[in-house]
Amino acid sequence: MKITITGSLGNISKPLAKQLIQKGHSVTIITSSAERKTEIEELGAKAAVGSVNDLEFLTKNFADSDAVYCMIPRANYFDQNLDLDAFTRTIGNNYAEAIKNSGVKRVVFLSSIGAHLKENSGIIQRYNEIEAVLNTLQNVSITFMRPTSFYYNVLAYIPMIKNLGFIATNYGVDAMIPWVSPNDIAEAIAEELTSLPDGNKIRYVASEELTGQETAKILGTAVGKPDLEWKFITDEETLNGLISAGMQPKIANGLVEMYAALYNGLLAEDYLKNKPTVLGKTKLADYAQEFAAIYNQK
Repeated sequence: MKITITGSLGNISKPLAKQLIQKGHSVTIITSSAERKTEIEELGAKAAVGSVNDLEFLTKNFADSDAVYCMIPRANYFDQNLDLDAFTRTIGNNYAEAIKNSGVKRVVFLSSIGAHLKENSGIIQRYNEIEAVLNTLQNVSITFMRPTSFYYNVLAYIPMIKNLGFIATNYGVDAMIPWVSPNDIAEAIAEELTSLPDGNKIRYVASEELTGQETAKILGTAVGKPDLEWKFITDEETLNGLISAGMQPKIANGLVEMYAALYNGLLAEDYLKNKPTVLGKTKLADYAQEFAAIYNQK
């Protein structure tokens, strides 16, 4: 199969490309960085250098594909001028137009846990809107991949662990957090991209379900702090901490709302009804080794 993937050589796209290439598929990787071209080609893929904001570029690369993987690039939450809603919406709409104009028949879109919510989901609310737009397309089978909380999100807590000796936020503690490894997401996406078209569907992917305290115990043990605690603080305290760290206030508010929805169960309500029968094979204890290496470098 000819498969085009977005996301350059990111946390999901790189292992995804490797898996597809190993299975004999012809892979094109869209990247905005010409500097990535050589590394992409060394993987055995073709590099398409351009922007996901360029509709003509997207359409051209999708047109020759049997299947396409679409994802919204990560944004800089510390950019005070970023309109995150517009950033996400524009790229999502571009994907919809490029899919329609190119005639590609099989698509996987990286959405998110909580995308079933039209409100009260914070920064991921736009994914509900994008899924709705993509659902209007005809003659294409789309899998909406809804991963849970990424393991690498805990990297943001390294300064807090070092400076305060604990993790403190408005979710977790004794409440379940469904975690996921990018490698497990990549494996699920590869399965969907190479499956026969069969209409639109939603697929959740998770690797392990842990409370905040259980999460802290695993991470703490990996960095020599086996008594590391995950403490609950209010929404206001969490918001003040994010803004003090330099995060754009509007985005910080959106993060706090998302975290609160995870803690009160709203974010994961649809996941719990439709979660995978088998969780991914990469557990937090596996990822903790990578976490420890980064922790010790900083």
